[in-house]
Amino acid sequence: MQESWLAWNIQFCRFSMVQLEQKGVARRIIAAIKAQIHSGVYRPGDRLPSSRAFAAEWGASRTTVTAAYNQLDAEGYLIIRQGARAIVAPGLERPSGAASIAAASPRNLSTFARRLLALPSPAEQQPAKVADFRYGDLSGADFPVLAWRRASNKAILRRGARLRYGDPQGSLVLRSALQTYLWRARGINCAPDQIAIVNGSQQGLDLCARLLLDSGDPFVIENPGYLLARHAFTAAGGVAVPVAVDADGIRTDALPPARLAYVTPSHQFPLGGVLSATRRHSLLAWATASGAYVVEDDYDGEYRHDIAPIPPLQTLDPGSVIYVGTLSKTLSPTLRLGYLVVPAGLRRAFSEAKRLTDRHAPMLEQDVLADLLTSGAYERHVRSIRRKNAERREVLLRALADHIGPKVTVSGADTGLHVVAWLNGIDSGCEPAIIADARTAGIGLYPVSPLYDPAEPRPETTGFIMGYAGLDAEALRRGVAVLADIVAKHR
Repeated sequence: MQESWLAWNIQFCRFSMVQLEQKGVARRIIAAIKAQIHSGVYRPGDRLPSSRAFAAEWGASRTTVTAAYNQLDAEGYLIIRQGARAIVAPGLERPSGAASIAAASPRNLSTFARRLLALPSPAEQQPAKVADFRYGDLSGADFPVLAWRRASNKAILRRGARLRYGDPQGSLVLRSALQTYLWRARGINCAPDQIAIVNGSQQGLDLCARLLLDSGDPFVIENPGYLLARHAFTAAGGVAVPVAVDADGIRTDALPPARLAYVTPSHQFPLGGVLSATRRHSLLAWATASGAYVVEDDYDGEYRHDIAPIPPLQTLDPGSVIYVGTLSKTLSPTLRLGYLVVPAGLRRAFSEAKRLTDRHAPMLEQDVLADLLTSGAYERHVRSIRRKNAERREVLLRALADHIGPKVTVSGADTGLHVVAWLNGIDSGCEPAIIADARTAGIGLYPVSPLYDPAEPRPETTGFIMGYAGLDAEALRRGVAVLADIVAKHR
């Protein structure tokens, strides 16, 4: 009895495998015939080979081919009559020039999409092998794995059996935890309802663009400045009004009328200046007089090296400033977690816009972050990586001084996770060749020049943004040594 059952089971399994294989062949036959119809090989009214001939050509059973033909008949591709060969159904003519038209340009794009496609895409490259100085990268060894794992386990248990949609502004527990953290760490006094959790600061900027700008509205932006902020506002229809920056941040002596101003006052990106007290008050007075909002991007506010923490603009005028914060520079850019602190009058607009964009940020990550904030683990982690990155900064500055010396001028080293290295005496025309030589040598270099407004003059000296948070001391030293050799060749 047992042997009979085993034999039957083996036979059944073989039969099932044959059936699956035949279904796979049938699917391939269906796809092949559809492709030939779409490409014009078979045209309406053309007769297909008989099922017997097609089976011989494909090395399949006639039953499989018949099943494929019947499926194509059901979908309207073929017409099958008893005793006759299948023919291609009418109405499947290939439009003349269809391929060239589709390849030339997509149809019926919105104005937003056309503006978006007109913007230059930032170059994406594989990380360099020896040392990649790309800004924004963090060291994987710095991530608080144990603390995150503990908080994740607790969050999963708290979630329970019921999964539901959340508040578009974000978890109230997280917003409350952020409220107290921002008060302690940045001096920001706000209500939890003024905080919106977003998928990284870039989504926050996109929401600001959609809610504050109409097509043709001017916006003030630092020059040079953050490229993806300019793109977000331009794609929404805004018209960029670039304003020059210097060692004291954006120049506020002659700000033009605009709907909003995007600034990085605590650490100007990319040049690194800190907005002076006089200019802070001047910028906020301009916002009040013109009825504009100031979008304050505090992208790396946790990192201070040789200076005391700079209070955000938001603390001076909460009614005019939208504060943008991120976890990408402290935890990981892969988490895509950020937050906005908005004036009370804008709360509902941002909440509804977030609801339509993606309903809400991932809830599990929000719960984990809330636990890290309330337990104090996040602030312990920040203190730890602030110390580690200060050490990396010292290694980078020492290597630049030792290998290149007075032939390099460094700016923006007091705060943040990057510096700008200006190569004295090297014309900006040498920039592409230096980048190419560096890439060949395993070094990733990223120029400052693309961050200037394309309609404005660019610096004559070659300058590179050098991020150091993702590199260890040895990689920093080796990278600068190789860079020094390349610079010497081009000098």
